[in-house]
Amino acid sequence: MDLEAVEMAMRTAMHQAGAAALSQLLRYEPPGPDQREIPCPCGHRAQYRELRPRRILTVVGAAELLRPWYLCPQCHNGQSPVDVALDVEKTDLSPGVRRMLALVGSETPFDHGRQQIELLAGLAVTAKAVERTAEAIGADIAGREQTAVDQALQLQLPIIAGEPIPILYVQMDGTGIPVVKKETKGRVGKTDGQPAHTREVKFGCVFTQTKWDDEGYAIRDLDSTTYTGAIETASQFGNRIYWEAWNRGWERAEKKVVIGDGAEWIWNNAEQHFPGAVQIVDLFHARQHLWGVARLLHPGDIPRQKQWMLRHQPKLDDGKIDKLVQFLRGIKAATPVVAETIRIESAYFENNAARMRYPEFRQQHLFVGSGVVEAGCKTVIGSRLKQSGMFWTVAGANAIIALRCCHLNNRMESYWEMRRAA
Repeated sequence: MDLEAVEMAMRTAMHQAGAAALSQLLRYEPPGPDQREIPCPCGHRAQYRELRPRRILTVVGAAELLRPWYLCPQCHNGQSPVDVALDVEKTDLSPGVRRMLALVGSETPFDHGRQQIELLAGLAVTAKAVERTAEAIGADIAGREQTAVDQALQLQLPIIAGEPIPILYVQMDGTGIPVVKKETKGRVGKTDGQPAHTREVKFGCVFTQTKWDDEGYAIRDLDSTTYTGAIETASQFGNRIYWEAWNRGWERAEKKVVIGDGAEWIWNNAEQHFPGAVQIVDLFHARQHLWGVARLLHPGDIPRQKQWMLRHQPKLDDGKIDKLVQFLRGIKAATPVVAETIRIESAYFENNAARMRYPEFRQQHLFVGSGVVEAGCKTVIGSRLKQSGMFWTVAGANAIIALRCCHLNNRMESYWEMRRAA
């Protein structure tokens, strides 16, 4: 016996029976005398014409929907209230199928998602259907989030009740994704004279901490991380991450921490939206700046670079930024280019000195690295939107980002409940 063949045949038969039963449930009666007219968007009244059938793809296969259909004699626009009530207006896919397509579309390339749906659910759909559905659901999620962000800007914030949160973190970062040519029109690339090929996703995460290990190192609370992001301006993203932090209980946090690299837009948002929070520059990013100086002073000489770092990295790790800046400014540069670079790096450390008090932060058992958001950039953004051969529109990318964040934040069930209620 070929058990797999028997299994698949049995599933097909059960789907056919399920589709037949569902078709019976979806047979509506003609409306009563007092329901023969309904309002039309044009302002007139649409009149009942007939019970009109249509086929929709459901999770058990193709089913027939027989429902009342109305026509407006003025604008000649046809409509069916049942289509709206069942959430199948202007689509041949049931809500259950659209949910499945949205999930696979958020996780894998669209054609791979098509193959998964065919194998796992026994449904034949196109890659374009997966793409359109995933982006439509993602755009709807993004639109609802934007409405919530706009309400937050108007101070129409919901009261998030709950227990006090010992430590709540906000981390921000940026990562580029490949986009189609029209999305980079007029934008300068990283290489002089070359056009841009990517757009930056502003990305952030929020998580909590209640414990630390025996050596005093911070331990992130399990499953406490939520993500948010989009291709947008730093100002727009500031509003977005503020709403996410508020939604996570920012006002209930006993200690509030913002961590990021040295990007100016991150600290501008921190000052504007999270005043009073502890600000920390990612230690490993700061070390990279110091390594840049080492490579500049000893180009191509890796042993001397390492020796230089062994002598001067302790100043950074110990939070002695004043001494580090004084030392850097005392270096006699061989060329004007080296001198200018050292001046820039000295200013970087000096401007972020208050955010580099690493011994003090560690005494408070706080994280001093932005590894959580950097890992999120890879798993949430990179693994889905930066695969070989991918080029996105801004709208499409933002829809998939919103969809992935909603799924990874365990908010998909809430979204579908709100959608059904609407």
